[in-house]
Amino acid sequence: MDDKVLELQNLIKEMREKFEAKEKGLYTKAEFEEFEAKINERIAQLETMIKRPPMGDNGTKDNGQPSERKSAFFKFMREGKSVLTPEEQKALVSDATGQILIPEELESEIYRELPKLTIIRSLATVRQTRSDRIRRRSLTEVTVGWGKLETGSTLTESTMTPDDDYQYVEDLYGLTKIGEDELMDTDVALESITTDSFSRAIAEAEDTAFVIGTGHANKQPEGILNGTVVSRVNAGQVGAITADDILKLIYEVPAQYRQNGVLIVNSKTELAMRLLKDSNGQYLWQPSLQTGRPNSFAGYPVYNQEDIPDIPSAGTAADVAIFGDIRSGYRIIDRLGMTVQRLVELYAESGLVGFKAHYRVGGGVIRPDALRILNVPAA
Repeated sequence: MDDKVLELQNLIKEMREKFEAKEKGLYTKAEFEEFEAKINERIAQLETMIKRPPMGDNGTKDNGQPSERKSAFFKFMREGKSVLTPEEQKALVSDATGQILIPEELESEIYRELPKLTIIRSLATVRQTRSDRIRRRSLTEVTVGWGKLETGSTLTESTMTPDDDYQYVEDLYGLTKIGEDELMDTDVALESITTDSFSRAIAEAEDTAFVIGTGHANKQPEGILNGTVVSRVNAGQVGAITADDILKLIYEVPAQYRQNGVLIVNSKTELAMRLLKDSNGQYLWQPSLQTGRPNSFAGYPVYNQEDIPDIPSAGTAADVAIFGDIRSGYRIIDRLGMTVQRLVELYAESGLVGFKAHYRVGGGVIRPDALRILNVPAA
C-alpha cells in the first residue's frame, strides 16, 4: 500500500512539473493533454487499488464476520435505510444521485465472475475509468522509398493524418423483485443470490453488446461486428464455409497479431468447422486434451459466442466468424461504482421489494488491423 501511495505522490509531482514546462513553452498543448490523459488514468487505477481490500480479503473481519459496510448493505437490502443505525448509515456509500453503491468487495466478486460467464471480456483488454469516456487517438502510417538522392531519386513524402475520437461508457439497467420472506434470509444467502443474479444478467447483456452492439448513438458499446471498422474476408461460395475460407481469414491478419489469434464462432458454425478436412483427409479440428482449454482449428483456439450469426442460406449474407488478437484489438472500459436502488412502495401490495441496479461499461475496437471477420456473401 505504501508503494502505491508513493507512486501516486510521484505522479502528481510529475504532472505539476510537466505543466510548468508547458507554461514555459517546452511542450505543446496536444503533447501535454496526451501525457495528462495517461497520468490521470494511472492515478485512477492507483486510487482504486488503495481503496480496494488487500488480496485475500473477502470482505470479512478477522473473526470471519462480514465487514461493517457489507453488513450494512445487506441490512439495507432486506429492511431499507430507515432501520439502519447512524453507524450503519455512515458505512453505506451513495453516489451523486443518492443511489447506494454496492460495496467494493461484493462488486469485485461480480467482476471476478464475469470473465467466467462471457467470451469477449475474458479475451479483451479491460480498463477501469472514473470518466464517461476515453479518448482514442491514431495517426496514419508514413511511407518510405528506396534510392539515392544524389543520383536523382525522388524523396518519398507522406503526411501523417491524426484522428481523434472517444470510446464511451454506456449505461446498463436492471430491475429485480424479491419476496419479503426471501429477504429475511441470512446475509450469506442474499449475497449468493445477488452476486449470481447480477453476474449472469450483466454477462449476457455485455457479451452480446461486445459482439453486435450498435455503438454510442444507440447507447450501446461498439460491437466487433458493428459497421465497417473491421475488414471483412469473403467466403468463396454462398451458403457454406470451407477450410480454405477459414485459412484465408487467419492469414489476412498481420503476423504480429496472428500469433495470439483466436477464432470466435457460434455453435452451429463450430459444428460445420469440425467436419472440415485438409487435402490429406485429416480433420483440421483438434479437440482439447486439457480441461478448461478450448478446442482448436488449424492450431488456433476456438470459442463459442452465440450472437455471431449462423452460416446463411444462399441469397443471404452474414458475418459468421471473427479471428484475431482480441486483447490487442478490442478494449472494454468499466466505470467504477455499481449502484442499487431499493423500491418498496411500488410493489408493496404484492409482497415484493424491488431493486434497480445500474452498471456502466463500454467497449470498442481500438486496433482494427488485429481483427478480421469472415463474411458469407449472398451471391
